[in-house]
Amino acid sequence: MMDLHSYKQSLSANTPPVNTSVYLQALWYEAKGNWDKAHELVQDLPDKEAAWVHAYLHHKEGDTWNADYWYSRAGRKRPAVSLDREWDQMAEALLQQ
Repeated sequence: MMDLHSYKQSLSANTPPVNTSVYLQALWYEAKGNWDKAHELVQDLPDKEAAWVHAYLHHKEGDTWNADYWYSRAGRKRPAVSLDREWDQMAEALLQQ
């Protein structure tokens, strides 16, 4: 099982870690600066994890209204933490699944 430190170290590679979920792949691509690829991976998935990542992506983009819509679909509220901390919290939670 990968931990947050190992996951973040994987950002130096050219591809996301093998056997990671689509949600973690999306976070990985976003962290590498490829927002479009991250969005493409989760935008059409119907589950709450995808909605959570989708919400974060729009939050990072600065589209607060759209982000709040997706947080609601995920059963969450936009967190009152930095985007970096939010990314870490999401990655940790998704790594534990």
